[in-house]
Amino acid sequence: MAHVPADIPRATGPAAEAPPPARPIPPQADPAVAAPVQASTQAGEGAREGAVVTETERPWRILCVDDEPNIVAALKRMFRGSGYQVDTALSGAEALALMEQEPADLVFSDMRMPGMSGAQLLEQIRLRWPHATRVLLTGYADLGSTIAAINSGEVYRYITKPWDDAEVLAAARQVFERHALQRDKERLQAQLRAKNQALTELNETLEEKVAERTAELLALSQKLKKNYLTSIKVFTNLLEWRGGHLSGHSRRVADLARRTARAMNLSEADQQDAFIAGLMHDIGQIGLPDSLLGRPVPRFSEDEMAQYRRHAVLGEQALMALDDMHAVANIIRSHHERHDGQGYPDGLAGDMIPLNAAILAVADTYDDLQIGHLSSTPLNAADARSMIARGRGTQFHPEVVDVFLQMLLKAAPVPEAPPRMLRTPQLRPGMVLARDLLSSEGAVLLVADHVLTAELIQRLKLREGRDGIEMILPIRP
Repeated sequence: MAHVPADIPRATGPAAEAPPPARPIPPQADPAVAAPVQASTQAGEGAREGAVVTETERPWRILCVDDEPNIVAALKRMFRGSGYQVDTALSGAEALALMEQEPADLVFSDMRMPGMSGAQLLEQIRLRWPHATRVLLTGYADLGSTIAAINSGEVYRYITKPWDDAEVLAAARQVFERHALQRDKERLQAQLRAKNQALTELNETLEEKVAERTAELLALSQKLKKNYLTSIKVFTNLLEWRGGHLSGHSRRVADLARRTARAMNLSEADQQDAFIAGLMHDIGQIGLPDSLLGRPVPRFSEDEMAQYRRHAVLGEQALMALDDMHAVANIIRSHHERHDGQGYPDGLAGDMIPLNAAILAVADTYDDLQIGHLSSTPLNAADARSMIARGRGTQFHPEVVDVFLQMLLKAAPVPEAPPRMLRTPQLRPGMVLARDLLSSEGAVLLVADHVLTAELIQRLKLREGRDGIEMILPIRP
């Protein structure tokens, strides 16, 4: 007879004797079967896969099977007070019927039973309820059959008769501890799968969400930038309300300054600063009297000239409290400096003058020449260009003059479709102004490219009714 390996656990009772030799277990037997406190791999799979079960949901269920009523009664009596639910069966067929009604977590089965043997019963349970842990009760005379049962039914362990109660109770406790660990493992695996699935879905939509958020931030940035420029334009309107040569001057100078900065390949930020400084370069003149602003500069008295020359410094001071306007304020302060150092207020010369201030000086003078601010008679565009060219290297930065004049000569007028002239009842949200909307006094009410909204259209209608006027707006076709 062969020898039974020592790693197969057995219970030892007070009357237990040394087991006789037995055949080796064939190699196809599952190694987990022989582990004394580790349930087989199959015990954690099958019907309970994916389920999240806690030990508090129901008591552990034990099924004891033996054809002798006194044996199953003794087993049931042994587990009394343990908190387990214990059922008994007197045959393999009865045990299978009970398993179908409510599967057990642990099955104790006798080896020798009429009809269906313990080995056959445990093999059926392994196939149909693989989660149930299987323990065989056997005598030493049945060792050959026990080995067959271990191989076919993948029995967790066998216990010899007569058994030791403490050993059986400890075996049951070990089994249920393994079941609890397996259930915790399955619960954690289910949570991990759910989190992995959520992470996968997040990764799949992350690029889309980033793109959406980027688009939202870009739209918000554009809106803030537009509102920022609109606020500046509205602010410059305060000065243009003074009328005379000031009306429209700042907007024309701002456009010329930005175009020159672009032609000189300055950064977007510098182009923006040139434009804003052009809009606000004469903001310091808001405190000058109308009698002074209504006359050309050559007609100023000495005291009036001294008063007039302060507007560059006053303009810088007006913007000093605005953190984002420091560069613009510096440009405004220096836009009357001369390349030869004969300008004001600081007498800067050459490269000491900020480049954007040098650009603004040319653009401002070019427009002033055409509106009659620097001479008694307004000059036409060609004569104004000639005057700018004469100041190259003395009054103006030579490179700025070259770029400015080339820009003007290359700027061929682009034919545009005439705007639609619409009354307020014809206006619709989304329409765009083709050019500035001026009041009867020449002040800018709305700037070109402004997009109409329902609220704005309603305000225009209210203004018509309040002032008794009819407004006709130039709208892009």
